[in-house]
Amino acid sequence: MAGARVEPATARNGAPDGVPAIDLARVSDPAVRQVAETVLSGGRLTQADAIALYRTADLTGLGHVADAVNRARNGDVVTFAANQHINPTNVCILRTTCTFCGYARLPKEQGAYRYTLDQVLAEAAHAADGLTREFHIVGGLDMEAGLAYYQEMFRALKANFPHVHIKALTAVEIAHIARIEKMSWADVLSALREAGLDTMPGGGAETFSAAVREQIAHKKLAGADYIGVHRAAHQLGIRSNCTMLYGHVETLEDRAAHLQMLRNLQDETGGFLAYIPLAYHPDDNALGAELGRQGTATGGVDDLRMLAVGRLFLDNFRHVKSHWIMVTPFVSQVALHYGVNDLEGTVVREKIYHAVGATTPQGMTLDQVLRLIRGAGKVPAERDSFYNILRRFDAPDAQPVAAA
Repeated sequence: MAGARVEPATARNGAPDGVPAIDLARVSDPAVRQVAETVLSGGRLTQADAIALYRTADLTGLGHVADAVNRARNGDVVTFAANQHINPTNVCILRTTCTFCGYARLPKEQGAYRYTLDQVLAEAAHAADGLTREFHIVGGLDMEAGLAYYQEMFRALKANFPHVHIKALTAVEIAHIARIEKMSWADVLSALREAGLDTMPGGGAETFSAAVREQIAHKKLAGADYIGVHRAAHQLGIRSNCTMLYGHVETLEDRAAHLQMLRNLQDETGGFLAYIPLAYHPDDNALGAELGRQGTATGGVDDLRMLAVGRLFLDNFRHVKSHWIMVTPFVSQVALHYGVNDLEGTVVREKIYHAVGATTPQGMTLDQVLRLIRGAGKVPAERDSFYNILRRFDAPDAQPVAAA
């Protein structure tokens, strides 16, 4: 219903969270200690606090505070989803202006593709085993992939795989479809929901700063419009994730302002499910060449800071996810002690990040996910797309326990 407020997964000062068990003796940096005291008093972090945390060398102290907040909210449970990525087209009108992307192609460029419906269904056939619970569908801004293209796709996927949730189309893609169809964002979202759209992913946010977008994503949807599309989705009852791309040309001030915009919308709508920081990869894209970078642009310390600061600043988000495809499974495992309570799950055929140099596997088996989580001393649990726990794996030799 238009104008309706989505009930949040957790409401600040209203969730049944415990008091974070923060030991100030484990915090050496006065700036981190001040943030810990703010958290313990029920206050909210400012952008200046976030910047101080991004700068701190007290990584273990920061991790301790973020972990304590996460434990108070989510306990020792770490969730994952059995999902499959489908990237139906890499044709994109922003091929020459989104300089951090190595995935997009112009229509007649070598390597350009657009799936037919039969190709989409063939790729989705992995879900026939009944184990896949979510399709994650994103692609390029293709002028030939309008509303009807995705309506037909979603209806066919629902007809063939009715048990699978459809999480599809970033805010940038929604705005693109609205532009070529001459429709409002809300009307496009309503039509797609009728065809089978369940939730939206959070990609396309990059960094909201106009100066940054001018350099790395010229002509892409503005940060305020990204927020506007997600607001429209939330008002229709469509939940979504949100992201931030980091490790390129953004400043620490840009990062903090980005988080503030996300927190403000969550205060307003409660419609975000999870926050997912995404590490920039510089290989095989124009921005990486311009900056003279090769290999992973971020380091493990910055990756952990990003996740921990997100946990502490976004006090109205229950879920913070580490995207192991981008930061490696090993950093993601450590991140489970830096405020993270969710891992990207058993992904099948991820293409976009591997197009820009990701060297991680394109998927993980269930056993690999379980070992990763247990190795951090946490309890694995499979979830659905709304973060409801479906089954827990409490011990390595125990059978999974279905949630009540």
